Amino acid sequence: MKNETSPEIEKRLVKIAEKIKRLRVEKGYTSYEQFAWEHNINRVQYWRIEKGANITLTSLIKVLEIHGLTLKEFFSDLE
Repeated sequence: MKNETSPEIEKRLVKIAEKIKRLRVEKGYTSYEQFAWEHNINRVQYWRIEKGANITLTSLIKVLEIHGLTLKEFFSDLE
């Protein structure tokens, strides 16, 4: 049986990805590649994060630490 993600979870992943991208742009990075390079994140991995891929908590926490955010702060305005 293939492990599929429900449409509702997909929508939430996209919201998370959009917020991560918005945080990057607010820091002045127009390129995800430059952001990833400067913060020692694999470019492909970071691209997947911004596209809403199902990422690990470790990856999410690493990105949030770069932005100086806690999980609570990050998710406070997400449904």
